[in-house]
Amino acid sequence: MLHTSQDTKRQSADFLKLASIEMTAKQLDKLPVVAQHLPKGTNVFIALLDAGDVEGQIAIADAIQKAGFNAIPHVPARFVKDEADLDHRLAAFAKSGIRTILALGGGAPQPIGKFDAAIQLMRTGLFEKHGITRMGIAGHPEGNPDITKIHGEAVLFEALKAKQAWLKEKNIEGFIATQFLFDAEPLAVWARDLRAAGIDLPLYVGIPGPATIKTLVRYAAMCGVGHSARFIRKQALNITKLLTVSEPTEFIQQLAKLHFEKPELKVAGPHMYPFGGYDKLFAWWDGMK
Repeated sequence: MLHTSQDTKRQSADFLKLASIEMTAKQLDKLPVVAQHLPKGTNVFIALLDAGDVEGQIAIADAIQKAGFNAIPHVPARFVKDEADLDHRLAAFAKSGIRTILALGGGAPQPIGKFDAAIQLMRTGLFEKHGITRMGIAGHPEGNPDITKIHGEAVLFEALKAKQAWLKEKNIEGFIATQFLFDAEPLAVWARDLRAAGIDLPLYVGIPGPATIKTLVRYAAMCGVGHSARFIRKQALNITKLLTVSEPTEFIQQLAKLHFEKPELKVAGPHMYPFGGYDKLFAWWDGMK
């Protein structure tokens, strides 16, 4: 199907209406900026980057709910000490009216307690106890180097199958939130492989918001992002381009096309990471409308 530039722009704008956004436990002061730009009911994920920030995450989750958004806290297994720790967090989230969480392994090299995988948290029975009705799990379209180096790519698919089976058994609505990447092609290939393997959860695709090449290279290195980051790394070899701001416009256009024209892949929406700051993100976002 041939698209005019106007069709492409409309597709992209409609796709961005499905977007969620990421905050961290330390970004409570950014909530007024988010509230100024995003409609009530938007999903706001709350990353936990430091095991010591749990109370901060609980506080910002409550504030996000009170501001009229849907707070979705990350619960990284490697940052949970034991069942009592998990019970405390989920009880606090439930008190704020939170019914959706993102369960993931977490990127810490060593767990702080007895858990090191999301499926272990899921099998405690505590999510059902605290009224969780919707749960995200992590997906890695370009692999997870920490796991694939040792166990191979197939292990990731088996883990997703086990989590999907648990979600269906518990009648909890599930979705996959992907690690960020820079190009739709590896995402499309991975989505087709998921569907062929019987994994049918909708995909929310991680997208880096506008940021300098230098900043994106730093995040890509920290997060072990794969092949699609090569373009960014090549750009970084040219020192004059390090402070050039890269925008995800083309990536959004590619994903919007998959969303509207390949519904069988279940690319459900974009998840925006404000790596270059919220001001840059919203200036670009407003220009896409």
